Parts: sequence; structure tokens; C-alpha cells
Amino acid sequence: MKLYITTPSPYARKCRIVAREKGLADRIEEIAVDPYGNAPELLASNPVVQVPTLIAEDGLPITDSPVICEYLDALGEGAPLLPAAGEARLRVRRLETLANGALEMGVKLVLEKRRPESERSPSWIARWTTNLDRALDALEAAAPDASRLDVGVITAGVAVTWISFRHPDIDWKTGRPNLVALQAVLEERPSFASTRPDQG
Repeated sequence: MKLYITTPSPYARKCRIVAREKGLADRIEEIAVDPYGNAPELLASNPVVQVPTLIAEDGLPITDSPVICEYLDALGEGAPLLPAAGEARLRVRRLETLANGALEMGVKLVLEKRRPESERSPSWIARWTTNLDRALDALEAAAPDASRLDVGVITAGVAVTWISFRHPDIDWKTGRPNLVALQAVLEERPSFASTRPDQG
């Protein structure tokens, strides 16, 4: 299998962590590409040229991080990171979606700040910053438990570390002891330590 990534991408990192947790790292070739440069190998498998993109065992691409993680979870070994059905699955999906929402606001802020200053929208920046803050408050209230590792917990941990990396001016830690504790525990796991966004 091939996984097209950029090392700073939180969505790619989530997939890389799942691959390691499920014992699949040796079966996946991680290929760093430049999406903004329309990397030919990425464009050939994903028409919107985004990472992560996984070329699965059947040779077909999977182009959405939650779907990639679900595929890897089913393919790998050990306890499932996404329950098969019922309330447990919904609980994990809710947390994953909430963390992805925080990431989406953070990515929008990054892209807006990359525009020439004269083209930036202060109103959108304010809205996305407020939404990010709300999402982090909701994640704090959800109190994700690092000892019960699943896709939702992984995504929450990835989100707060990425926010520290991309938005050092945003104080996400004050008043959020649950998220601080979550990050401290998760970043000690080998799967997290080997995929930090400032590596590579």
C-alpha cells in the first residue's frame, strides 16, 4: 500500500498513527508529496490533489481520512479503534467529528493567513477563531480518555498538537486540563512520537 502525505498534515498524521497502532506500518509506503505543486502521483489518484490519499491493497485510492482510518482499522491487528456498531461507534464518531471540526477551523485560518494581507478577511478570521475556540471547549467537555484509545481520541490528540504547531499564538491550554492531559499522554506513545508535525 502507498500513503501520500505531508508531514505537517493532521489528517495524514491521524492515518499514520492508526497504521502504526494496527501493526500495518511495514505494509505501507509513506510518500511525502507537494499537493500545492500538483504532485503527479497524487493527482493520478486523487482529482482534488489532497493528502492523505491511500492506495489500498486492491490498488484503488481512498481519499478521506476517516475512511482511510476505518479501512486500516479493519485490515490491521488488535482491538478495534472504531467499534463496529451501536452506541459505542456513535460515541467515537461524535468525538472524531468534533475534533475534525476544530481542525477544519484551524486549516481555514492557516489558508486565510497565507493570502496577501490586503486580501485577508478579518470577519472570517474572527469567525473561524471563535468556532475553533468553541470546538476546543466542546472537546474539553467531552473529556477524551487517553487510556481508551480509539479514532476519536486519536483525532482529538492530533488536533491539539497541530494547533500548537500551526497556531502558536492561540492559547488552547488555559482552562482545558483534560486536553492538556490527553496530549501529554498520547504524545508519549510511539505512534504519536514518530509522526509529530515538526518532523520531516
